[in-house]
Amino acid sequence: MAALQIRQDYSAPDLRQRAARERDTRASLRLLAIANALEGMPRAEAAGLAGIKCQALHDAIQRFNAEGPDGLHDRPRTGRPEQLSPGQQAALKAHILHGPEPEHDGVSAWHLVDLCEYVERTYGDSEWGLSGPLKRLNLSRQKTRPSHSNGHPAAQAAFKKGAAVTAAEPRGTAS
Repeated sequence: MAALQIRQDYSAPDLRQRAARERDTRASLRLLAIANALEGMPRAEAAGLAGIKCQALHDAIQRFNAEGPDGLHDRPRTGRPEQLSPGQQAALKAHILHGPEPEHDGVSAWHLVDLCEYVERTYGDSEWGLSGPLKRLNLSRQKTRPSHSNGHPAAQAAFKKGAAVTAAEPRGTAS
């Protein structure tokens, strides 16, 4: 099987300079591997010195021949599609911001497990997790610190005032 020809309009030193300036590490490694192959190294050695596999070098050469150095960047990946529609996401956000009703929901603060159960009950979708969707909705998984039900602002102010008076008195001058 004949080796794949590499386009000759870029020299190996030019590709090395581009690799040095490149911010994308993976594209930089591909550029270095192609520069090694242009200098006459065997493909396996050229790929190994750049830290990539032979098949990755082959694919990089094909992309380099078709698109030049700019074709060596990773292409965007689509990822897993959203399970909830934008309308359902807005309704979920409103539900979360409204907060739970302890008598009805059985909890005083939302947990991810509770929200997953709510999504499954309401929309019929079994979400794998809600951490990512909550982040995209600008919501945090963190809960606020609980406050004691007996904490009254007037009592707290009186306590702070008493602590300030005690701290101002020198030690050993108890009345």
